[in-house]
Amino acid sequence: MGPTIVRTIGVTRVYQLGSEVVEALRGVDLEVSAGEYISIMGPSGSGKSTLFNMIGGLDKPSGGQVLINDIDVAQLDAYELAWLRCRTIGYIFQTFNLIPVMSALENVKLPMVFAGMNNDESHDKAAGLLKRVGLGERLFHKPSELSGGQQQRVAIARAMANDPAIILADEPTGNLDLSTGKEIIGLLKALQSEQGVTVISATHDMKMLDASDRIVWIRDGRVERIEERSKLAIAVGTIDGKA
Repeated sequence: MGPTIVRTIGVTRVYQLGSEVVEALRGVDLEVSAGEYISIMGPSGSGKSTLFNMIGGLDKPSGGQVLINDIDVAQLDAYELAWLRCRTIGYIFQTFNLIPVMSALENVKLPMVFAGMNNDESHDKAAGLLKRVGLGERLFHKPSELSGGQQQRVAIARAMANDPAIILADEPTGNLDLSTGKEIIGLLKALQSEQGVTVISATHDMKMLDASDRIVWIRDGRVERIEERSKLAIAVGTIDGKA
């Protein structure tokens, strides 16, 4: 693994819901190395999605620090944060978040347009990325014309548009059937292995264990434990009853 690319130091997140105070994160310390595949796992309400949002700059901590390449995300202004998201982080969501009126090609091109890439270059790169994820024949199909698995492949291609160092995947298999979910996990693992991308996934999906280098278990807003996949005595392929 490479140098540390993500570091959280004593991260807390407190929400005020009416008269109730909710402590979503209660002092999270975590280091992620460049090129590593991390799965953040835990029950609903454990804080894993909140931690995911902190790392992605989608929310700011109430206390502590979130460092991306030693840059404190909370100290960035709106422009700097937008630049970081555009250039350093690619996002994949459970609900795909594709723009319905745009084709697959146009959805993948969009981050490149925001980054200032010219039309011809962005067109060629988007087409290449869609081919990479197995959708070379679906460039001009809109999301409604694609299956859930195909839409998630478009989302992965879009996440890779600006050659990010980090891919953040929030429940990337949550809306997919078993077989398609395994294909998406395999694709994310291939991106990590072949291109050195750091993958951080917040997930309930036990199949994610097999692709991970480490699993970070979150409970009650704290890191309960961190385990290396190589040391887990578990036959992941048999969890769902299928090899």
